[in-house]
Amino acid sequence: MGSMPDPGPVRLRDVAIAAGVSRSTASRVLSGSGASDAAVAAVLAATKQLGYRPDPVARAMRTRSTSIAGIVVPAIGNPFFAELIEALEKALRFYKLDVILGDSGGSVADEADRIGTMVDRKIDGLIVIPTHHHASIPALRAAARSVPVVQVDRHIDTPLGDYVGLDNAAGVHAALDHLIDEGCRRVVFVSGTGSTAGQARLQAFQAGVRRLPGLKAQRPLLGSFTLDFGRQAVELIMQQKQLPDAIVCGADIIALGVLRALRLHKVEVPRQVKVTGFDGILFAELCDPPLTTLRQPVPVIAAEVARLLNARLHGDSSPPRRSEVAPLLIVRQSSSENAD
Repeated sequence: MGSMPDPGPVRLRDVAIAAGVSRSTASRVLSGSGASDAAVAAVLAATKQLGYRPDPVARAMRTRSTSIAGIVVPAIGNPFFAELIEALEKALRFYKLDVILGDSGGSVADEADRIGTMVDRKIDGLIVIPTHHHASIPALRAAARSVPVVQVDRHIDTPLGDYVGLDNAAGVHAALDHLIDEGCRRVVFVSGTGSTAGQARLQAFQAGVRRLPGLKAQRPLLGSFTLDFGRQAVELIMQQKQLPDAIVCGADIIALGVLRALRLHKVEVPRQVKVTGFDGILFAELCDPPLTTLRQPVPVIAAEVARLLNARLHGDSSPPRRSEVAPLLIVRQSSSENAD
């Protein structure tokens, strides 16, 4: 006995026929454009009965909208960026926006390629953590000609689109005040370079040292936002005649490398050297000793990014906005023997 022919996918006209309404009425119901209560009830019942799923490609062609936001980050393996992506996806879902993700791997060329591909695929808006404060400018400018752009955590040197980030100065100054209270007098700053966040934290550290009498800073050690650089920085510190009282790290990921290297050199933390991080990633609490850090309020940041992008998608043409939120100092055993 032969098999029945495949009836093919359920189409909008099938829903309209089953609901007893016109095709245009069924379309208005499914797009949320408005219809009578009876029509809405009939169309929704028909879609459930028939298993109808709207074709996103066809919808995009009709509405010129894909309901998709692109997110490009410098390193998806960085625990802070991974946490931020998760929060952004949740926040964007509230506005019925889906997400496609791109990882530049810290390469400006790859960043430009990821952004260009997303724009070509007709994303509605772009959220980006720029790889470099200057070299990322051309790719972001090109994207901004087609879609709204919101920068997060870092930004390029020229005003472009909205920005949501952290009050880095408030965070670094809180860490230095804490270290002064712990009796520290010699400090060194270890951080990544090439981003506005790294620059802002370095400048805040230098300003903080100037405003705190009795606090002396050794030459800052600047490299990449990686575990390996944290370990490399400790090797340079160990070559000096005198250890600093504290190592202030521009990111938790660097601080984890610092703690590992200090342990290998049998330097006791916090008795001999105190260590602070920045970002508040999960591993900061789990390492040994637990890391003192400046916790970024990631859900707050993600919610503001999503709010700004949604406003732009709905016609907000006001000048670019800059929003900064304050971090929270979390004191743990890496900087205080009295911490819980």
